[in-house]
Amino acid sequence: MQNKLPLYFVVSFVLLIVLAIVSLYMGVYEFNSSFSEIISSFFVENSAVSQTDQYVFLNIRFSRIIMAILIGSALAVSGTCLQGMFKNPLATPDLIGITAGASLFAAVAIVLGVYIKPYIPEAMHFSFLSIAAFIGSFITMSLVYKISTSNGKTNVIMMLLSGVAITALGFAVMGLLIYISKEEQLRDLTFWNLGSLGGASWTKNGILLLVILIAYYFLIGKGKTLNAMMLGERDAMHLGIPVEKTKKQIVLFTALLVGTSVAFSGTIGFVGLIIPYILRLIFKSNYYIILPLSAVLGSILLLGADTISRTIVAPSEIPIGILTAFMGAPIFIAILLKQKKSL
Repeated sequence: MQNKLPLYFVVSFVLLIVLAIVSLYMGVYEFNSSFSEIISSFFVENSAVSQTDQYVFLNIRFSRIIMAILIGSALAVSGTCLQGMFKNPLATPDLIGITAGASLFAAVAIVLGVYIKPYIPEAMHFSFLSIAAFIGSFITMSLVYKISTSNGKTNVIMMLLSGVAITALGFAVMGLLIYISKEEQLRDLTFWNLGSLGGASWTKNGILLLVILIAYYFLIGKGKTLNAMMLGERDAMHLGIPVEKTKKQIVLFTALLVGTSVAFSGTIGFVGLIIPYILRLIFKSNYYIILPLSAVLGSILLLGADTISRTIVAPSEIPIGILTAFMGAPIFIAILLKQKKSL
């Protein structure tokens, strides 16, 4: 089955490209030119294609599609790595509080940023929100890991309860921030709570791509390592696996991926739960296959959800976080029922 990984990857990638092309033509605005004409117009002077067609294609539809691909991939890989590290399918960024921690610090940056920015270097002002979200996700990730892990073993109940506690604290502080926020800040906070890709831009996509490339350099090749860790950390160390180093890398880079995603799209839950669950049904717990495939299937899931969210009630838009919650909640319940005896 491992020899077929390139085939699975190519098929998934082709499906993603087809979905992206279909998504380009779905929306309220209808293009007056064909796909090929719009593409060629960017390379030809005095093209007959209207500037409106070019702008909608490049800066609204295409940039949003790329953001959906990048964030979907980042969230799915984060969930897969956490599940492998904790050896439990319930360990996802949103269920153990990492997303809530990132959202909380992002909310603090939105409401209280005007008071904080004078005390930090000016060069950090542009990326202040992203940095705050990363710090929130990293602190939360570290807390959950320390609370739920003892002698290399993770207590699933403690992991889930610590996630619930952190999420409850996040909601409490978020409520306070909403109470003291101004009208414009209140709109921004609503965006973070519901999740949306409406703020997509090429600058944000560039930052996301850089973060993902750095994180994937350390994470995507961890499939065999996670397979060994599933046997037990002592057995993995006897096989020459650097267990502690792997854990630290997963904690750091999943926090970076989740924090950056939350900073640009708000709270989008359950992507890191749905994709590994589906792949585990097909490939069991073989992370050598699951981990790289989750990078592509996460993109497919979020791009499909975003396409539905902006077309099903057009010209209005359903927050994408609502759609992913509708998809993820039944799977969460199914996992709980399956693990009822062990829990």
